[in-house]
Amino acid sequence: MSADFWAGYVSGAVGIIVGNPLDILKTKLQAGTPRTPESFPIAAVTGQTQTRKAFPWTSWLRGSAAPILGYGALNALLFVTYNRSLSLLNTGSISSDSPERPSAWRLWTAGALGGLATFLVSAPTELVKCRAQVSSQSSLEVTRALWKQGKLRGLYLGGGVTSVRDAVGYGFYFWSYELVKHAMTGEEDSQNQQALKILLCGGLAGVVTWTSIFPLDVLKTRVQTWDLVSRGQASSIANASQPLLSDQPQSADIRSTAPSRPSTFRIAREAYAAEGVSVFFRGLAICNVRAFIVNAVQWAAYEYLMKQLAR
Repeated sequence: MSADFWAGYVSGAVGIIVGNPLDILKTKLQAGTPRTPESFPIAAVTGQTQTRKAFPWTSWLRGSAAPILGYGALNALLFVTYNRSLSLLNTGSISSDSPERPSAWRLWTAGALGGLATFLVSAPTELVKCRAQVSSQSSLEVTRALWKQGKLRGLYLGGGVTSVRDAVGYGFYFWSYELVKHAMTGEEDSQNQQALKILLCGGLAGVVTWTSIFPLDVLKTRVQTWDLVSRGQASSIANASQPLLSDQPQSADIRSTAPSRPSTFRIAREAYAAEGVSVFFRGLAICNVRAFIVNAVQWAAYEYLMKQLAR
């Protein structure tokens, strides 16, 4: 268990570092236009606004702190749960290895269970990352603001759609990786050939996965950044005066003019009505470029570390 835990943790952190610049572009395209170009209210409950100068190099790492810390743990939990679930589905025991190649449904189901298991880490990590990338705040500032406005509940905004995305996505992730790996690799491959094929298999698995769940990912981003982007004059005015999640009593004037956060289904309907079906595929090209690179590196790192730690 320690081998796949640490291999998953390190490979997940490496993947975030490699792919964060393209992930920032993807998130901004999905979320829409920021409410203000250079500033963001640090604490909506106080009405104070802090403007931060954007630095060309560090801006490409914006929002990476939360994923590096969180996604390493998420990836470790993902691989441990996937490996144990696959063993259980294939042999009836989490500690037994079977020479029989797992069927497609077992691979998908084990991946989906792994995706569901990551919910406790994935939901707050994705929320902090997306809000930091769309705004000019650091991950720590975003976390503090969310906690101040909604406590623990505030860190799980959009958790429902995130869990569905992860379950479906990781089901296709492991299924496609194992399928392509079985078709492309052989025992006669040299070490260099194996490395190149693992890179290719990991990259293709990433593209298949993100293509299959991209509309869900767009919806997740819209839900999690709803109050940070402009959706029309009325909602911008309302969002400027009301925090996303607040336990503080609002004045009568604010309550009468500031609507509550819309549901996930309403956000989806409004996005479709305003921009058509293409809105759910905005940023897909950038996402797939990132997915290929990140998952190629991630799977290569995972397979290498598993071999080293298993010695």
